[in-house]
Amino acid sequence: MQPMFNTSKQVRGFHDEKVAIVGGERTNMRTRRNSNRTRLKAGLIRDGKPKPLGSHTQGSYAMHTMVQDDNLDYDIDDGLYFKAADLVGAQGGAMSALEVRKMVCAAVQDDKFKTPPDVRTNCVRVYYDAGYHVDIPTYRRLETTNIWTNKIEYSYELAGASWRKSDAKKVTTWFNETNKDLSPEAVGEGQFRRVVRYLKMFSKSRPSWKGKNPSGFALTKLASECFVGRLNRDDDALRSTMKSIADRLVYNKSVQHPVVDEELISDGDPRPTYFMDRLNENLGHLDVLDEVDCTHEKAMKAWDKVFCTSWFSEQPPEDGDDDGEPKSPVNKSGGGTYASS
Repeated sequence: MQPMFNTSKQVRGFHDEKVAIVGGERTNMRTRRNSNRTRLKAGLIRDGKPKPLGSHTQGSYAMHTMVQDDNLDYDIDDGLYFKAADLVGAQGGAMSALEVRKMVCAAVQDDKFKTPPDVRTNCVRVYYDAGYHVDIPTYRRLETTNIWTNKIEYSYELAGASWRKSDAKKVTTWFNETNKDLSPEAVGEGQFRRVVRYLKMFSKSRPSWKGKNPSGFALTKLASECFVGRLNRDDDALRSTMKSIADRLVYNKSVQHPVVDEELISDGDPRPTYFMDRLNENLGHLDVLDEVDCTHEKAMKAWDKVFCTSWFSEQPPEDGDDDGEPKSPVNKSGGGTYASS
């Protein structure tokens, strides 16, 4: 079988320049998160409300899988935790999930906001002019005593449409352990994490796809089930994982939550089918990478089609070879040549 044309250097370069969020942008997000925490704590004190146990960043920010967005439309999830026993209403009963979300929303109100924070189904959302928003999902911590060990054990419930079991911190732990277990490298951030970022960037690469593909978390779970690692070959790992996900979605379109007993996506949801079709459509563009006469120019155009960009075609050929002729098959890990996977 003809080995896949090696575009690993270019795919990794695209990741580092156009996909991953590092440096200043991440610092800006952290600054807004911290200022929001300060505002929230002060607001709870001002309103005479319970003191929280603390805040824990969760979701894609905590897992380091956020991807760049030209409109700076970033969602930072910053979970807020209370002791369940402290969430007592005016009549002495336990506060409802809605009452807790309203309490948090009142605490973060600030005349400086052009768009005031609002109560949503699973969180309170704080909007920033730059395009960011900080979501504040709120949890209550339940305490029970284990009858066998006499030790106190904790469980958590999210203030959603009603109180429901949830543990976002376990999700972050699950992701970090999965990344360590699946990634072929012994050190570094992990190829699995990068492949998740590639998939999320692909999923949002066309405005017409907005809202039609699975959520970023559902894509992360699918990637964990279907990941195909390739040491030093992000191009091969991404392509193989895309194919594996598309094949999986043929026979099973539901997606289970990794740490609690619930579905992220149920059978009958149109998003998995839509994503499967988009994967197959764009995997077809990459067939050229298997052709014996594939050239740098052809390979770059293929990846441009996948990510709906012109970035790849702007990358020069390796070794100064710009004549458009196919490379001779060799076995090495650099970009722009054939290499076995």
